[in-house]
Amino acid sequence: MCGIVGIVNYNKNISNNYHIIRNMNNTLGNRGPDEDGYYFENNVNFGHKRLIVIDPKGGKQPMSATFGGNTYTIVYNGQIYNTKELKKELLENGFEFNGHCDTEILLKSYIHYGYDVVNHLNGIFSFAIWDSNKKELYVARDHFGIKPFFYTFINNNFIFASEIKAILEHPEVSASIDELGISELFGIGPAHTPGLTVFKDIYELKPGYFGVFDKYGFKMERYWKLKSEKHEDDFDTTCEKIKFLLDDAIQRQLVSDVPLGLMLSGGLDSSIITAYASNYCKKNGLPAPDTFSVDYVDNDKNFHKSDFQPNSDNYYIDLMVDTFKTKHHKIVLDTPELSKYLKDSMVARDLPGMADVDSSFQLFCREIKKDITVVLSGECSDEIFAGYPWFFREDALNSNTFPWSIAIKERQTLLNPKIGEKINLKEYIDCRYNQSLNEIEFLETDSEETKEKRKISYLTQNWFMQTLLDRTDRTSMSNGLEVRVPFCDYRLVQYLWNVPWEMKALGR
Repeated sequence: MCGIVGIVNYNKNISNNYHIIRNMNNTLGNRGPDEDGYYFENNVNFGHKRLIVIDPKGGKQPMSATFGGNTYTIVYNGQIYNTKELKKELLENGFEFNGHCDTEILLKSYIHYGYDVVNHLNGIFSFAIWDSNKKELYVARDHFGIKPFFYTFINNNFIFASEIKAILEHPEVSASIDELGISELFGIGPAHTPGLTVFKDIYELKPGYFGVFDKYGFKMERYWKLKSEKHEDDFDTTCEKIKFLLDDAIQRQLVSDVPLGLMLSGGLDSSIITAYASNYCKKNGLPAPDTFSVDYVDNDKNFHKSDFQPNSDNYYIDLMVDTFKTKHHKIVLDTPELSKYLKDSMVARDLPGMADVDSSFQLFCREIKKDITVVLSGECSDEIFAGYPWFFREDALNSNTFPWSIAIKERQTLLNPKIGEKINLKEYIDCRYNQSLNEIEFLETDSEETKEKRKISYLTQNWFMQTLLDRTDRTSMSNGLEVRVPFCDYRLVQYLWNVPWEMKALGR
């Protein structure tokens, strides 16, 4: 994983802007503590901060390749999981390789497939590719926006980066917030509307989109979205397909040239990953994986169950460790630490987030990084398997708003009265809520219950899950730790999207 920055300007020569791109790039040092690199042409500057995971010698960036007399240059943040299949196709079409890193495979895949390259990728990614012949910039972001990509336009500059703080480091960009930003921050926060940020004129490339910037402007196109289709498989077949897709996703994400481990919370999601990964290691003669759990001082005395946390996890963690003989690391945090790191976690995200939830994850990642560089997480399973209480509670289902975005009146009172006269948070939230519902594709064969569950599933995956993925990327990468999320494999999510509710909730 890495950090990327770039500037494109068709109206003047910016090849001598080294100090600007360097300062922007340096804000991302925690994302890529191992190496940095730069690329300059008359109309383009690229900067890159690298966290070495695959092919230490052959994966340096920015990376250029010449094909057909033309030069293409990439800056890339992410991990491609189907590199084996891509490389085989490229070799059959006459491409040669200098190493085994996914950066080179991605760059040459773009040369081969062009704009359609995103439809051939399985992974987590945000990247930019400069075509020196066409004087054209191609940018793309993965299916669920696991890897970030922010951009802005100012004084003929197209400026992009992995984090907002890097864009704000450009001397012509100012940090300002308008009515839209206030509505996002106080009405939607800690979530956000896809494509928007709270800062005026700073945007994000939406998940599942690519864009092309040339001298005529910037055009974006959606290459992937959830597709509603009739589910034809019976229950047993459905279970077998889910098992295959999850097993395949986990195996693909166990590839690394640096130490790799597993987050183990004791829940079903991380326990499943631990079981599959441990069996894979045993089958291939590899040592049992390292696992990591987090606990809190005196948690055994002070724990209170809730709908979201019905029991303490320690029993199940110990059971998994004993069963699969993993090398386990139990990280214990104390309340003063959570308070101390509230600011750090907010700086990591460039925004207020989820308070102690963020700071605890920040500390957890910091401790994991002491032993390993890559870790698999069970994040996103509740979103795709309907694990949250609001999937079953009538008050949440009938709330006519985001089920996690309640207490709207209380949110409104947080605003300065003069600002509150101009901004109606309820109207803004209702607008975003209804816009999102209008994007859902329903089938004639859907039962009424399945339709209702499609609604809340779509909201959960496109809003709440996005918030958790943002948190995962920023807080982990601020510690130079790469987190992979097998449950967010787009093939698995797409398949589960069409599983009828009666089957998905069987026995619950």
